[in-house]
Amino acid sequence: MTGKTPYLSLLLTLCAFSAWSQDAQVKITSADNQRAVYGAPENFTGQVQVTPLFPAGPDINASGGYVTFAPGARSAWHTHPAGQRLIVTAGVGLTQEEGQPVQVIRVGDVVSCPPGVKHWHGAAPDSAMTHLAITGAVDGKNVQWMEKVTDEQYAAR
Repeated sequence: MTGKTPYLSLLLTLCAFSAWSQDAQVKITSADNQRAVYGAPENFTGQVQVTPLFPAGPDINASGGYVTFAPGARSAWHTHPAGQRLIVTAGVGLTQEEGQPVQVIRVGDVVSCPPGVKHWHGAAPDSAMTHLAITGAVDGKNVQWMEKVTDEQYAAR
């Protein structure tokens, strides 16, 4: 009897996967349908464009988007209730966790922002910067905006 148990488990697993895979479909969102919007002036200093790529949903509780900062542009201080990952895709940027020094970020760098940690990010003074942001959500909320980063805070390197 014990020799049949692994096969029964495998059969049940395959049946469950088959039922799940029949409901699941690969979905492609065309780049033509992804429209950039300007970042809200109360949440950003300088020119910032946000291109939403995908919203949080039942299949993944995280949203994704490209954020492009003009030279010197930056976010306000903020936190994320479920954390965030940033992948720098172009240019040179800056980021800072509250109480820590400002850090330079470059193409290929990954910034891990833990849940609830106050921080900001943006472009370096002389370079635009784009990052891919993947942000988790809690109860449909993915960010808590705070005060703007002052020019003195931005320049402290």
